[in-house]
Amino acid sequence: MDPLLIVGVLIVLFAVFTVMKSVRIVPQARARNVERLGRYHSTLKPGLNFVIPYIDRVYPMIDLREQVVSFRPQPVITEDNLVVEIDTVLYFQVTDPRAAAYEIANYIQAIEQLTVTTLRNVIGSMDLEMTLTSRDTINSQLRGVLDEATGKWGIRVNRVEIKAIDPPKTIKDAMEKQMRAERDKRAAILNAEGQRQSQILTAEGDKQSAILRAEGERSAAILKAQGQAQAIDEVFQSVHRNDPDPKLLAYQYLQVLPELAKGQGNTFWVIPSEVTSALQGVSRAFTESLPQSPATRELSGEDRSTAAKEAAQAQQAAAEAVAEAGEAETAAGPRQLGPAAAAPGDPLADLAGLQGQSDRIQERRDRTP
Repeated sequence: MDPLLIVGVLIVLFAVFTVMKSVRIVPQARARNVERLGRYHSTLKPGLNFVIPYIDRVYPMIDLREQVVSFRPQPVITEDNLVVEIDTVLYFQVTDPRAAAYEIANYIQAIEQLTVTTLRNVIGSMDLEMTLTSRDTINSQLRGVLDEATGKWGIRVNRVEIKAIDPPKTIKDAMEKQMRAERDKRAAILNAEGQRQSQILTAEGDKQSAILRAEGERSAAILKAQGQAQAIDEVFQSVHRNDPDPKLLAYQYLQVLPELAKGQGNTFWVIPSEVTSALQGVSRAFTESLPQSPATRELSGEDRSTAAKEAAQAQQAAAEAVAEAGEAETAAGPRQLGPAAAAPGDPLADLAGLQGQSDRIQERRDRTP
């Protein structure tokens, strides 16, 4: 082969290689630093760029997009001397390729170490409970410190997130017990509230029931009292219309006396002082001729014979009542008298006194128009 041809081929290859070395294509959101004779010259922008081959040195591309870096868990001691492991995630972006290349040797490692030291300073001023509940505060403090420190490196820290906080196993067990106790407490409170509401509703129902029952009993008592009042009024009006005299009242009094002795707890029978006067009035009623009442004036002959028979039966009943009263007085021994006959004495004298009182009442009644 001709030496000239070989030299020509080598020259062509060298020319092609030189052209290739002088042309640099940079993708979008990337940047490359250029050193000329060992000194920073420029930063290649995205697109087609030309450099001087063999004089300019082009460094590897720097990614200008936002990057995510996850650091391994770091042990951190809290204010109450508990060791927790915290796993963090960092979001950052290179804003100055020249500073990122010449101000720090390895900005990823520098950011990691700065994050660990800042995290220990922040967590060291908090106890465990505050650490677990103050993630936003920790994130904002870390971001502020990292953004200030990495600004001169041409890096902007956008966000710092705490991915996990792992306390010791014993603390986890204690926290689980505490959470279980809190849930039991809430369940007991809810149960008590339910029972309280149930008792309140039951009491309200009993109250309403008692009120309605009382209102019903009141209405029944009012109606009963009204009925009794009407009945008493009718009886009273009927008695006044028929114009009864003391003899009839004495007879009614004698009819009520046996009812007074029917009580189971009565060991002796107290004979009131009015008994003798009532007996005298009854006996006189059947021995004297009484004026006819308006009701008896209208009776026919047959009705008058019936009335005579009833009067004879009433006279016989009065005699029997007098005899029974005498026997009861003899069996009871010393009798207890009412206020009108408080001092003991002869029954005949009492009857005579009561007879006089009855005569005076009758005389006043006869004089009354």
